[in-house]
Amino acid sequence: MLFGRKQKPLLQCEVLHALPGRMRIGCRALRYLINQHDAICSDIENIPGVRTVSISHRTANVLIHFEPDALPGNTLPEAVEAVLSACSLEAYKSERQEQTSLTVTERRLQNEPLEEMATRVAVTSAALLFHSLKGSHGSVPAALLPRFTTFPALTALSLAGPIFRNGLDALRTTRRPNADTLSATAILSSIVAGKDVAALTVIWLADIAELLTGWTMDRTRRAIRDMLAVGDAEVWRIGAKGSVEKVPLAAIQVGDRIVAHTGEKISVDGIVEEGEAAIDQASITGEFMPVVRNANKEVFAGSVVKSGAVTVRAEKVGDQTAVGRIVHMVEEASHHKAPIQAFADKFSAAFIPVNFGLAGLVYALTGKVDRALNMLIIDYSCGVRLSTATALSASISTAARHGILIKGGNYLELLDEADTLILDKTGTLTEGRPSILHVVPVARGVNARQLIEMAAAAEETSTHPMAIAILEYARRNGYRIPQHDTAEVVVGRGIQVRAGKQHIRVGSRRFMQDNGVDLDPATATVQRLVAGGENILYVASDSRLLGVLGIQDALRENMKKALNRIRLAGMDDIILLTGDVEQHAEIVADRMAMDRYRAEALPEDKAEMVLRLQSRGTRVVMVGDGINDAPALAYANVGIATGATRTDVAMEAADITIAGDDPLLIPGVIRLGRRTMDIIRQNFGISIGVNTVGLILSGMGVLPVFWGAVLHNACTVAVVANSGRLLWYDATGSRS
Repeated sequence: MLFGRKQKPLLQCEVLHALPGRMRIGCRALRYLINQHDAICSDIENIPGVRTVSISHRTANVLIHFEPDALPGNTLPEAVEAVLSACSLEAYKSERQEQTSLTVTERRLQNEPLEEMATRVAVTSAALLFHSLKGSHGSVPAALLPRFTTFPALTALSLAGPIFRNGLDALRTTRRPNADTLSATAILSSIVAGKDVAALTVIWLADIAELLTGWTMDRTRRAIRDMLAVGDAEVWRIGAKGSVEKVPLAAIQVGDRIVAHTGEKISVDGIVEEGEAAIDQASITGEFMPVVRNANKEVFAGSVVKSGAVTVRAEKVGDQTAVGRIVHMVEEASHHKAPIQAFADKFSAAFIPVNFGLAGLVYALTGKVDRALNMLIIDYSCGVRLSTATALSASISTAARHGILIKGGNYLELLDEADTLILDKTGTLTEGRPSILHVVPVARGVNARQLIEMAAAAEETSTHPMAIAILEYARRNGYRIPQHDTAEVVVGRGIQVRAGKQHIRVGSRRFMQDNGVDLDPATATVQRLVAGGENILYVASDSRLLGVLGIQDALRENMKKALNRIRLAGMDDIILLTGDVEQHAEIVADRMAMDRYRAEALPEDKAEMVLRLQSRGTRVVMVGDGINDAPALAYANVGIATGATRTDVAMEAADITIAGDDPLLIPGVIRLGRRTMDIIRQNFGISIGVNTVGLILSGMGVLPVFWGAVLHNACTVAVVANSGRLLWYDATGSRS
């Protein structure tokens, strides 16, 4: 947090009061688990020795009466924490929703056309220049009405429409003033006091700051759209009479038939009706090998036809496509504000009534309208609010330019707070493109070719990197893949399929042991291959072991350098979490100088480890690429999907997606989050400091109204421009 006391971890339980047989335990998570009340009470009552349970969600504590002889009191907080951990996902979601709701009603600058904002600045600039050149600085009219009919006053009133509307809406809907309420009051008060040029200056400088913020947001949208471009501006559509015509992409509707040729991008989600093509779907599904698509097969917008041509009937177009939904989600990320942005809004809203109070107090003490008016013109809200929004938007834009998709500004703040990094191995630390080094049959009558062919039958429909290694080996050597039924995947362990009369199983040691396969015939071979750093895949028919495959996946280039930069960025604990065997995990963790590792972890084990770390107050960043990583990516404070082999499931679960294959982008995005928060802190300090000085000088009568407006709004422009520097930040991790 920028200010104030850091909150305790959401799931941490602490004893608030204890007597023999009676204990009150506090836990913040209870505030968000009202709907789980009955289930939590029941689970706590099932703890041996507990007599009664009473939960207060308002005060976030639970009162427990228990049998001291049957249940030691010092173990009770841990037991309650274990019960609440089952509801951790609901608690985390509710907490984030609450943080998002802590915002005031402000104008959404991304909804205002950039051209309209630029026009306002140009008109205001021209009006100020005209008034200055005209030199009409006569006396203030004695009557009130003529003060509203001067050229600067009329111009100010004509341009202040959006400010007046939003200021009144805030009072009507939330009964709380916002920044526009204060600005509207300052503009009207300036005109009433005969300071029409000051009123116009307030609008002019405020519009410049908003234009810079709006331009940053627009640049962010364009960067994201360029990153996730779904196709060309025009596509080939088959007309009603069978003729082919080139039409704008925006003209395509559901049900239209389009044709995509070699080298072109498919621009819709749909079903192939005619033709056959090899299609690169890496940008959508993470498959680095092109897939063959023919009649009745599904294709996605953003995929590229490598060879051939297909006719596709559109089922989803525009924003409804898979890529379009991602673009829309990121464009709307401002709805999911970072806690620092919610704090900026709350801070601004809290000080707006103070400005009104100061104006009344100064006028009561001095009787000077000018001094009171400056209390309304100089405020903290504009600089703090606009510069924070600009910084977050600029960082998301910079990330998109480097191929990093950040789904909300809140994840930048969480990156700044993170102290623990968890990495998957296959496809994350390694290339994700393993190759077979050894094929070792161990069953009598089975040769290397037969072993590969049976393994390929099980893996033919899989997109797992090891499956692709087997299939590439089989195709490169001209082996025939036997006919087989639909494969059954056991996530994190292996795959099985029926081919003829055989039940083929391919997978890990644990998978084989679960199915009663005797692994003793391969013990010596496995020890030799593992010592060489190879991964082992067992191949079995029913309960008979046929042989083993030695597969090796090279470590990514620059991964060691990336981990060094991550540690220099302040990450205290770097953990390897993999489903691979103990020996391989130890080799990789040692080579990469990681703090610790956990091997043979199933998807639920990975998620459980993330939650356990979070319950201790740790902020966790999880980096992964596959279906196995999706639960952990979803539970982590920040989930990062990376690597060319990342899956669409991982991308959906992750908060940040790195489209490229460069490991240096991982420390790059972490540093970007920390740099963003540094600049936001700078802006808070500048805004508070400069405006406080302005208020003091104004109250003393040293600063006239006009220069008070210039000081305040120039400060706002300065901090927004300071945030805009993030647009040119180097997110490759080469420098901070």
